[in-house]
Amino acid sequence: MPMEYNNKNIILNELIGLRVKISSSVDRKERGISGKVIDETKNTLSIDTKEGRKSIIKSRAVFIFYSGKKSFKVNGEEINFRPYERIEKAMKFYKRRSLQ
Repeated sequence: MPMEYNNKNIILNELIGLRVKISSSVDRKERGISGKVIDETKNTLSIDTKEGRKSIIKSRAVFIFYSGKKSFKVNGEEINFRPYERIEKAMKFYKRRSLQ
């Protein structure tokens, strides 16, 4: 059964496979990039776009993740952890996020 994402748990769960768009970034060239998350490291998300693979530094961007028809805005600092460490380390951000 697929994971049901919501605004709170999006930062704790698997991001690979989700559609994503960069809503803002320190680097103006990255703004508006969209595609599918294909890999993740501690500091970057790799996104498969129409123009090829792009690596985006998490801490410098704000992302909009899409799961089905739902979308979730996430500040890169909230997910700037290794995927397997995210549950433990992102709890402080999880507690601050609303369910909306």
